[in-house]
Amino acid sequence: MSDLRLEPPSPDLLDALVALPPRPSEPANVAPVVYSLAEAYVTPTAWPRAILDGENVVGFVMANFDAENEIAAFRAGVWRLNIDTAAQGRGVGRFAVMQVADEARRRGFDAITVLWEPGDDGPEKFYLTLGFVPTGEELFGERVGILRL
Repeated sequence: MSDLRLEPPSPDLLDALVALPPRPSEPANVAPVVYSLAEAYVTPTAWPRAILDGENVVGFVMANFDAENEIAAFRAGVWRLNIDTAAQGRGVGRFAVMQVADEARRRGFDAITVLWEPGDDGPEKFYLTLGFVPTGEELFGERVGILRL
């Protein structure tokens, strides 16, 4: 994973993005990319990005930057993170989250948040390893974590 970068979704990347796990029919802790792309289309503050390694799509991350949002946890943070099964455990997710943190800093935010479903098969350990700290708050049945920048 030496040539990781983020790019906005484009027609050339669409098929590879939609093929990322989970597929719409699979149970998962994160929404399918096709849903995220639709949500980004109707949410002007969303920041969707394909994660590429060289020319290969290896993931998708969507953040939101909305300083005026009435819910503090939705002002700046990671909304979605989908990583190709073959790329998991190789630093792709960490790279994507750190890119969201960098973008948040550029926009003047001092923290980012993330929500996760509790459970052994969820992403809690991953986010805690990156430095997110649970706030003690829950939204929509999910735990809220914060990473101070």
